[in-house]
Amino acid sequence: MAKSKVNSIIKRIITALVLIPVTIGVMYAGFPYIQIMILLFGGMLAWEWANMVPNAKASVYGIAYALSMAAAVLFPSVIGTAIVVFGAAVLVWSKAAGEERRGLLTLGVLYISVGIGSLIWLYETVGFLDTLWFVLMVWSVDTGGYLFGSTLKGPKLAPKISPNKTWSGLIGGMLLAVLASMAYSYAVASHENIAFYAVLGGIIAVIAQIGDLVESYIKRTLGIKDSSNLIPGHGGVFDRVDGLIFAAPLVFLLFKYGVSFN
Repeated sequence: MAKSKVNSIIKRIITALVLIPVTIGVMYAGFPYIQIMILLFGGMLAWEWANMVPNAKASVYGIAYALSMAAAVLFPSVIGTAIVVFGAAVLVWSKAAGEERRGLLTLGVLYISVGIGSLIWLYETVGFLDTLWFVLMVWSVDTGGYLFGSTLKGPKLAPKISPNKTWSGLIGGMLLAVLASMAYSYAVASHENIAFYAVLGGIIAVIAQIGDLVESYIKRTLGIKDSSNLIPGHGGVFDRVDGLIFAAPLVFLLFKYGVSFN
């Protein structure tokens, strides 16, 4: 194994060993720490997106993204949030030049605000344990995909979008997410719902992987490898939470509107 790859893996492990317990600890602590953490990560996403898409007004777009994201996290009113997000989208659309850039820059408003907002909405709806379950599902997908994909390799999943992703990685990620979901059901929730949790874990794994591919497509379109280098060994914040913020709106809606998980 090349020395550079070994160093990358070591950085990846060390960073994960720091970030994972901090994230879980903040989630357990609750208000206001969870809001502060989500605002912090959302602000970094805003900075990344504003710099990912070539433009002459990165600061303007970064502020627009940050405001729309903060509104989604802090405003208790859906209408108030919608007004701010819509206003930010209009501002970005009016300032952007070029159809492709305009579309991607405007997409950043919705992607960041709805994705990050859904995480805090989910937490405020179901609390620590069920939110932790969702986060563990996405972590499992990422971990299983990396371990199985880099070890077994095999046919590419979407070579034109992300050359490094394989079917073995997808299956490995789904398998680990299913096992983690079943373990959660056995340890925390009703034992009678283990099969339900297994299926849901697999579904979330697929949705998170789609989110990962969407981010890969955006980066390939822009000709970049990572969204930034803010996280040692992992690239940018967007590179780490793409599946999380892509799946979060669906999981929030499932919890919010009548699906019983226990």
